[in-house]
Amino acid sequence: MNEISWSSQASLPLLFLLQTVPAVGALLLWRMGESRSAILVGRLLAGVVMLLAIALYLVTDINSASLQMSERLPFIGYHVAADGITVLFVLVGAFIVLLTALYGLVRGLSSTGRLLATVLAVESALMVNLLTINLLWFAAASAVELFLIGHLIAHWATSTEENRNLAISRFLQFQIFGWCLLVAGFVVVAWNYADATGGQWSFDLVDLAGHPPPGKFQTVAFFLMFYGLAVRTPLFPLHGWLPPVVHRGTVAVAPGLLLGVKVGIYGIIRFVLPLTPDAVVDWQYYIVGFAMFGVFFTAILAFLQTNLRRLLSFAVVSHTSLIVIGLFTLDPVGIQGAIMLSVNFGLAVTVMLFMVGFVFRRTGTTDLDRLGGLFERIPFLSFVFFVGGISVIGMPGTPGFDAAHLVLEAAIAQFGALPTIATALGNVVAAGFLLWAFQRSFLAPAAAGAKNVERTLPMETLVASVALSALLITGFYSEPWLRLTDAATQAIGNTFGNSGGH
Repeated sequence: MNEISWSSQASLPLLFLLQTVPAVGALLLWRMGESRSAILVGRLLAGVVMLLAIALYLVTDINSASLQMSERLPFIGYHVAADGITVLFVLVGAFIVLLTALYGLVRGLSSTGRLLATVLAVESALMVNLLTINLLWFAAASAVELFLIGHLIAHWATSTEENRNLAISRFLQFQIFGWCLLVAGFVVVAWNYADATGGQWSFDLVDLAGHPPPGKFQTVAFFLMFYGLAVRTPLFPLHGWLPPVVHRGTVAVAPGLLLGVKVGIYGIIRFVLPLTPDAVVDWQYYIVGFAMFGVFFTAILAFLQTNLRRLLSFAVVSHTSLIVIGLFTLDPVGIQGAIMLSVNFGLAVTVMLFMVGFVFRRTGTTDLDRLGGLFERIPFLSFVFFVGGISVIGMPGTPGFDAAHLVLEAAIAQFGALPTIATALGNVVAAGFLLWAFQRSFLAPAAAGAKNVERTLPMETLVASVALSALLITGFYSEPWLRLTDAATQAIGNTFGNSGGH
């Protein structure tokens, strides 16, 4: 029997504040409109949420695998709690939103107050997703978050109306389908619980984890939940919505989008693994096989791209496959590596998209054949893009290095050397297309007829410096984050009979 332990009711509603402060801030900013004060308030509120996330980290008992600081209102199904994995995702989500708020003061974005209001609303939905352990609340927050991201694409996309409509329709088609699969999987699990308890329905993870569905019903629940979340992740071959959305969206859309992407990985960890453990073991090798193929296939597609934003979207898909491989080693070492990779990719790709946004503001394009010569005019921004790229591919000194090492170590133990070497070669291919993109965009001679590129603005330097510092600090000092997730990942591994002792 797989049980989820949780602590007593929290004395301070810290988790409630993490969910409500950005929501209240979003409403306030929307009413304030486009005044200068609205932008300053938006930055302040993003900073407050960041401080709340840090406070959560400081009060978390990293030696406990239990869900802590529980807040519960049974009559409405409200039940939130956090473990080390939750805290890490909350920290990264709050930091990305803070960077977005800082970017909001960079010249070139219209309707900045309303934009920050929408981003804060996305953050509120994200926090609900990360903190709730009730399946219905997770589904409801997911629907709200997807609607808000669609709103971002509709109102702040850097493209023609036709292309913007294409991005919105592709996004909604995939995401609504995935959401319906996810909800159907939740219903199967809850229905089984009702059947096992004489008609008592519950969508609470603590209740459901002790009564996983039997046999084929568990397999059905597993595939519904896994593929529902795989659309959001996005995992090959369910990634078709991401390239057009990243291509057409602004740099502010991209971080909001990536916050939603990370919910897919988190949902697999929080719900799929504990609620369908037997099916996870039965289908482990099939999932890993698809993921290994996805690493190569999407990396090759990245080489075929002529637009820098689309190329980065395929980098996300390629490396998401590597994360899934780590998760489905079902080994504490591999799961911990996958979590660290997820956080690293979210941060590094967001940083790269920020830098691409700065490039677009100057050049009006992200087509590779129209770029070049940028390193001479904006060397610092170019350097930060480069550091983001090597973080994605896991170079030493970046947060991706330790994470990739853990994933590959666990993969060797679980699947053998040959599949692991093949996966590692896929990462080498990824290194090739990211470095190729950097060379074409920043180091190659400027395209004929290219307009003069202005120097870096002070606010751009600030945003880039904060982002660079985060990448380097987490890269050279990854031990606190590994300790933060160690107890929780060890508990997941024990569920599947793996102690991580290799």
